[in-house]
Amino acid sequence: MKAINPWINFNGNAEEAFKFYQSVFGGEFTKIIRFGDLSSDDFPVKEEDANQIMYIALPIGKQNVLIANDVPKFMGTVNENENRSKILVSTESREEAEKIFAGLSVGGEVEGQIGDTPWGTYAGMFRDKYGIEWIVEFDQNHQG
Repeated sequence: MKAINPWINFNGNAEEAFKFYQSVFGGEFTKIIRFGDLSSDDFPVKEEDANQIMYIALPIGKQNVLIANDVPKFMGTVNENENRSKILVSTESREEAEKIFAGLSVGGEVEGQIGDTPWGTYAGMFRDKYGIEWIVEFDQNHQG
């Protein structure tokens, strides 16, 4: 396994929060994807949601990455006292991702089946039987 990192959901202020975190931890964002960057016929994004953050990553230290996204209005509102964050498991292969996804999701609730994503990774999302939210991902473009 490559890494396990926290993933935080925000109600529209992920970029503001991450600029604050960057001011404290230092470093440079490795990736910023906005919902508008993913807009297509299969995934239409309203103009009001286009600038919202789909994915932002800030490396912290040698092995850790703090990751976040906004939850646009069309996806509902995040209860900031619950459902606020997920644990991201970055794997070294699709096979490892499938094994971890299948194992941890037993008895839980799958929120997004594991498969190819519009942003170029292989990922799935679920809440395990204890209520913990997970994302399992393999990104062939960021190995090492």
